[in-house]
Amino acid sequence: MGEQNLPLGQVIQGDCLQILETLPEKSVDLIFADPPYNLQLQQELWRPNLTKVDAVDDDWDRFENFAEYDRFTRSWLAACRRVLKESGTLWVIGSYHNVYRVGKIMMDLSYWILNDVVWIKSNPMPNFRGTRFTNAHETLLWAQKNKGEPYTFNYHTMKSLNDDLQMRSDWVIPLCTGKERIKINGNKAHPTQKPEALLFRVLASSSNPGDVVLDPFLGSGTTGAVAKKLHRDWIGIEQDEGYCRIARERIAAIRPEPYAKELYVFPSKRDQPRIPFGNLLETGLLKPGQTLFFGQQGEIKATILANGKLKYKGQSGSIHQLGRMIRKGPCNGWEHWYYFDDKTGKRVVIDHLREQLRKQLHDRLREAA
Repeated sequence: MGEQNLPLGQVIQGDCLQILETLPEKSVDLIFADPPYNLQLQQELWRPNLTKVDAVDDDWDRFENFAEYDRFTRSWLAACRRVLKESGTLWVIGSYHNVYRVGKIMMDLSYWILNDVVWIKSNPMPNFRGTRFTNAHETLLWAQKNKGEPYTFNYHTMKSLNDDLQMRSDWVIPLCTGKERIKINGNKAHPTQKPEALLFRVLASSSNPGDVVLDPFLGSGTTGAVAKKLHRDWIGIEQDEGYCRIARERIAAIRPEPYAKELYVFPSKRDQPRIPFGNLLETGLLKPGQTLFFGQQGEIKATILANGKLKYKGQSGSIHQLGRMIRKGPCNGWEHWYYFDDKTGKRVVIDHLREQLRKQLHDRLREAA
């Protein structure tokens, strides 16, 4: 996607505020930001074995006071908002040191927060002084540019990654260690290098191949590396010359699998042809008078009528209407009503039959083409 003369696939060295000003307005689909956390470390940290903790004490994480940090945060968030498309979304990661200030400023700038995701570190750094709880998580804020605009969320992809269970907002992922951790002369090349597994979830959930992904604080290049592997276009901004060199070398070494749509694009059910429940009767997959069960193990039964509605306790309605009445809340009838399969001797969700019809329709269209 070379539109609007974007510097795609580049690590740009410089101040993110200045670089963002050079990018076209409304040109970016997704932003992942890992800004300075303003950790405010006052003294050195030592382990019980008297080895020094390699903590974050770089100049880029130092601010005179909260007011200075807030001004900086407001500036880069506003600059990001300008380059985001109307349908774009923004992820910001932070810790208890900064995430509440960042979230407040995001809301002041009219970002609409969709989720806060907790990254639970399965191997956190201990609290060596024993004066507080071990800090075992960080928070990601996911927000859209404008409330109510359509945005990308690959719900079914995330559900599939989670063994067909709805992906929750608590992500258990280990810190970046071992071979993934970039080191120079035995020392960490970057103190806050994020694990690729974390960025995989971010990009897989909220972008598609060919989308433009921007990281205004690229660091050691994790966002660019994962974007390249997933066939997203990307732009990275980083002010430190050494980090830029590390990121460029890291990303250049990646050789992603050749792009094939069937490997990287997974249409959601919302994008698939609509199949009315009545089609199951017309094609003989279900029959009038047949019994449906509400839930795989439930005892509630309804009878299928010839007009495509169900009858339950003297009331008739669609699979969704009766489902809402039974649940006393929202209900997608395709996922809650089951039929008895004589071949397997088990109850099968009726959505299975809908998928059969969709496949038949797809095959007929392909033959016609």
